[in-house]
Amino acid sequence: MADTAAATGYKIVQKETLSDVTKLMVIEAPQVAKKAQAGQFIIIRIDERGERVPLTIADYDKSAGTITLILQEVGKSTMQLGAMNVGDTVASFAGPLGHPTEIKNYGTVVCVGGGVGIAPIYPIARSLKEAGNYVVSIIGARNKSLLFWEEKMKAVSDELHVCTDDGSHGRKCLVTDPLKELLESKRRDVAHIWAIGPAIMMKFVALATKPFNAPTTVSLNSIMIDGTGMCGGCRVPLTEGAQFVCVDGPEFDGHKVDWNSLMSRLQFYKPEEQAAVEAYKHKCNLDIAAEKGGA
Repeated sequence: MADTAAATGYKIVQKETLSDVTKLMVIEAPQVAKKAQAGQFIIIRIDERGERVPLTIADYDKSAGTITLILQEVGKSTMQLGAMNVGDTVASFAGPLGHPTEIKNYGTVVCVGGGVGIAPIYPIARSLKEAGNYVVSIIGARNKSLLFWEEKMKAVSDELHVCTDDGSHGRKCLVTDPLKELLESKRRDVAHIWAIGPAIMMKFVALATKPFNAPTTVSLNSIMIDGTGMCGGCRVPLTEGAQFVCVDGPEFDGHKVDWNSLMSRLQFYKPEEQAAVEAYKHKCNLDIAAEKGGA
């Protein structure tokens, strides 16, 4: 649902820089926060001419009426949002959207977060821990500078494994390595696995868990426009047929996803996305030059 704050916009009440390209923002949206659950997402629009950008909810505070988002500045809209500051407002903030994670006491569960996927895996791990599960969390990134929320993940996990591709922090490995070791050792009977991160990471998590018949849920990040199932842009092929990420997901059985098709669809608008980034950077440079000239 859209929040009732639409008339005045949705205020940014907190901002943190987590890395050169990763920002945390806490936004006032009381009606969204009141109904938010782990696994859901919102669609944000910066201004009246802005792109509708889906972002998974990283945290929520029902009493404060706020939603926490973590974004990587990879496109024009996320760069523009990342440049905003506390006190600024965004034009629209629709949500919570999608089906929430099915939380119950499974037994031993594994939560895998890669890169910015650490953000949405956190509320899932927290909710699973609160439901009485033994939570094993695995988080990873390309390097130490891109890791965040290690302490928050540790606080909601019985075990935490930290990985970096280059070995700059934690263990030098991919997130699939400790996952496979846990499954192979049979040290614990793993009842369910959740994985959120880049599509290629989720694909290989699903490939790693399939031989063990370990139920694996992934949260997909396909291209999305309206978020209501009308446009079909987020269509993802599954073994039983196509579904829409926005209304049927965002979580799906990782063993049923056609990963090659999904990753191909993610590349559809790369030239247009790059052109938009270049145009935005050019405008920013002109604005900086104008300010210096005026000074």
